[in-house]
Amino acid sequence: MHRYVAQANVDHYIALLNGADLVPDRRSAITKMLISEEDGLGRDLEQLEFFENRAAAGRKRVEHVASLRDGFAFGTRERRQAEELLVNIENLQTLLEDSCQRLRRKVHSRGL
Repeated sequence: MHRYVAQANVDHYIALLNGADLVPDRRSAITKMLISEEDGLGRDLEQLEFFENRAAAGRKRVEHVASLRDGFAFGTRERRQAEELLVNIENLQTLLEDSCQRLRRKVHSRGL
């Protein structure tokens, strides 16, 4: 049950961090909660797969938001907002990729 709740929390934090309307302090607090939740999950292949799936979805999200941003003219408010959102999405993606790397090291250090 704990694993299910932790994974649901991770998904919830990712959804919040994908938003464009978070103030920096709130974004930082949610990022810390995401990292804490990840640290509390097991170090097995199932958890690695869970984070790899989230990272793969994140890569698609980065591509999608970059494509949307490119549809706006330079210098417009919409372009600026899309660029800010893209930076947030890219930062989240870096966090997810880092989580995958940490989990890979921990899983492989345990031995399969």
